[in-house]
Amino acid sequence: MRTSRTGRVGQYIALLAYLLFLAFPFLWLISTAFKPPRELGSLHPTWIPEDPTLANFRQAFDEQPLLHAAFNSLIAALGAALIAVVLATPMAYVMARRRTPLARAATGWVVVSQAFPLVLVIIPLFLVLKNLRLINSVPGLIMVYVVWALPFALWMLVGYVRAVPPELEEAAAVDGAGRVRTLVSVTAPLLVPGIVATALFAFVTAWNEFFFALVLLKTPEKQTLPVVLTHFIGAEGVADLGPLAAAAFLATLPSLVVFAVIQRRITGGMLAGAVKS
Repeated sequence: MRTSRTGRVGQYIALLAYLLFLAFPFLWLISTAFKPPRELGSLHPTWIPEDPTLANFRQAFDEQPLLHAAFNSLIAALGAALIAVVLATPMAYVMARRRTPLARAATGWVVVSQAFPLVLVIIPLFLVLKNLRLINSVPGLIMVYVVWALPFALWMLVGYVRAVPPELEEAAAVDGAGRVRTLVSVTAPLLVPGIVATALFAFVTAWNEFFFALVLLKTPEKQTLPVVLTHFIGAEGVADLGPLAAAAFLATLPSLVVFAVIQRRITGGMLAGAVKS
């Protein structure tokens, strides 16, 4: 069915309005980060700062240990991504290749687990970490992030494994390749893009996570970047808006860059899982 010219124009206008709606918070964050205090308190705010300044960035670094917090976030995100991929890859292969009732039940459980709210799991996780003496530690936070990222990582990787034709593995077996050699030489290279996309997804999720880090990390030297950002809000709930916007802008950049790189692969993995399942 052909769409009229008026209809196409309407679609473009709706799409543009939607994109502007999505981009509004980030654009306003950038604008706020470069505004001096005089413009931040103005009753007539403007999009573009009249007198742009870097003072908010300098103040943010002077008042809070942003670099140390970013280092903690980086360690937690990298650790969670690496462990989640190592655990999820063999599990996803079994779930994708073994069409048994147990595998189908495990796949269904993975999907259902995505609906669980954070507050449902925080209490048992807190008790487990307390018994392991991992409260207020980055390794404990990594363990929590792995638990949280593992279901979606499984869901993504199952889609990628199912997208690899089983006939390739059967052909390798006919040529005399053993099971291990088939997995290493045939299947694994085809899964590399999916594994990388899954690892980056887990990284972005852990980098942006706030609730678990706020509950589990108590001392300032252990806190991650999202938690440190709350220190720009005073005891009376008044935010130091300029430095907060500057720090939030810097904290957003890594996840934006990573997500821009992997968004096509994430979409491809989810669609592959939906089609093949």
